Amino acid sequence: MNEENTDGTNGCSKVRTGTQNEAALLALMEKTGYNMVQENGQRKFGGPPPGWEGPPPPRGCEVFVGKIPRDMYEDELVPVFERAGKIYEFRLMMEFSGENRGYAFVMYTTKEEAQLAIRILNNYEIRPGKFIGVCVSLDNCRLFIGAIPKEKKKEEILDEMKKVTEGVVDVIVYPSATDKTKNRGFAFVEYESHRAAAMARRKLIPGTFQLWGHTIQVDWADPEKEVDEETMQRVKVLYVRNLMISTTEETIKAEFNKFKPGAVERVKKLRDYAFVHFFNREDAVAAMSVMNGKCIDGASIEVTLAKPVNKENTWRQHLNGQISPNSENLLVYANKEESHSKSLGKPPTLPTRLNGQHSPSPPEIERCTYPFFPGTKLTPISMYSLKSNHFNSAVMHLDYYCNKNNWAPPEYYLYSTTSQDGKVLLVYKIVIPAIANGSQSYFMPDKLCTTLEDAKELAAQFTLLHLGPF
Repeated sequence: MNEENTDGTNGCSKVRTGTQNEAALLALMEKTGYNMVQENGQRKFGGPPPGWEGPPPPRGCEVFVGKIPRDMYEDELVPVFERAGKIYEFRLMMEFSGENRGYAFVMYTTKEEAQLAIRILNNYEIRPGKFIGVCVSLDNCRLFIGAIPKEKKKEEILDEMKKVTEGVVDVIVYPSATDKTKNRGFAFVEYESHRAAAMARRKLIPGTFQLWGHTIQVDWADPEKEVDEETMQRVKVLYVRNLMISTTEETIKAEFNKFKPGAVERVKKLRDYAFVHFFNREDAVAAMSVMNGKCIDGASIEVTLAKPVNKENTWRQHLNGQISPNSENLLVYANKEESHSKSLGKPPTLPTRLNGQHSPSPPEIERCTYPFFPGTKLTPISMYSLKSNHFNSAVMHLDYYCNKNNWAPPEYYLYSTTSQDGKVLLVYKIVIPAIANGSQSYFMPDKLCTTLEDAKELAAQFTLLHLGPF
């Protein structure tokens, strides 16, 4: 520790010498019986705590803490977080100077304690005028593997991944929407720990690794959306996947009504998955048990409880290819995975990484053509007289959005740079003239693209996410 420690960035006048810091931490260790070790830019308190027997707590027991004053340490932080329950491990990220880096990870012994910490300590005023943020920490153990030959079965992919990486637990493979005998060209590989997944990613990520003669694509899979148990106890909607595209909502409703006539309120089907709404939660849970693995129109379906999302996120999900703004206010992780193909090669739709998160590319959209008979009457219309669900392109959505708000059309400004390997990389800056003098004068994503079309689409998606719903 350094001899003098103060935080000039947060206006705190509190100053402690290195000796005082050390004395306070030694007193904490003596009082609690926990060990403390500093390594790799972090200081670990506990992990395990004294007297702990058995494996570490399961996933979902850890929370992330942000906006910690830089001159605050475990002797002040640990007592605050002990209010929510027994701490298994407290990891404070440290600077070389001796200050903390403003964030920490707290692992509790149970998921309930972690959820309580989020409820009582998020936005907690830890010092006068200083509020910390507390949210769930997702210890990702899953990798996305793309460019897999579509004829490969789950067992073949699992065997191959076990040969080239260590700690493989399972492989998740989804059948093609149009041909159930083939996979979708990607898989999710589950590892026994985050460390095992990180080591596998490091080995595979250079982009030259091949499986069955194909250069595969590797990235982190989107972490599973955590929904608290209390919320899940109220869900009465089932998520059904792996349906045939030809299966109708009427067929689904009839099949799910078989175990109890009249139990289903309504069905919403989107391509090869659907949401089945029940009048009562008890019927939904019973139907899930009965229907999971059943065959409908020759396809073996998978049935789970749908995970709710907040209404304010609905438009964001629509842009990510999940559901339409006027559709069901529900989303499940399984659906997220199946649409999260990362759009390898030259995709018809653009995957994005916005706000540090992967945004899955939309599922392949069914487009129909109809015969144009001689003498068919055509009526000239404006695109603005259509509904927003007629547009698949974010560029068109943004134009529609501006017109709906009586704004001038968006203005696109193109910029370029050159990558280390000599590629020309492109990005668009978008100016919305009607709000250019407001809090945000322009919108520009933090990712570069290799094609003009992708750059424009990404910029439009980015802008819509920040503008909010219609």
